Amino acid sequence: MLRLLADENFDNRILRGLLRRNADLDIVRVQDVGLLHADDPAIPAWAAENGRIVITHDVSTMTLYAYQRVNADQMMPGVFEVPVSIAISLAIDDLCLLAECSEQDEWEGQVRYLPL
Repeated sequence: MLRLLADENFDNRILRGLLRRNADLDIVRVQDVGLLHADDPAIPAWAAENGRIVITHDVSTMTLYAYQRVNADQMMPGVFEVPVSIAISLAIDDLCLLAECSEQDEWEGQVRYLPL
């Protein structure tokens, strides 16, 4: 099962739905690991150090910093970009599918845009 890090502004309704669907999901929030109000490059750096895939709504900067890490040959466990316009139920379905049916190393250096 995947290890996930939810970006600071990630929709808590999606997080609650994920955990209702599967209480064993390994998800932490940026706020829970001391990164509240951290600059954006710190998020993928922390995710890489801790082996967590970032889930975010921030397509403009988070994916940029993820790609910068990849281009610099730095570890980047992956990013799942979830548009704010996606239906909450679809986001939950897709993230559960990814978390339960794939392996952590499959997403190294990748950015996946939802919906699947």
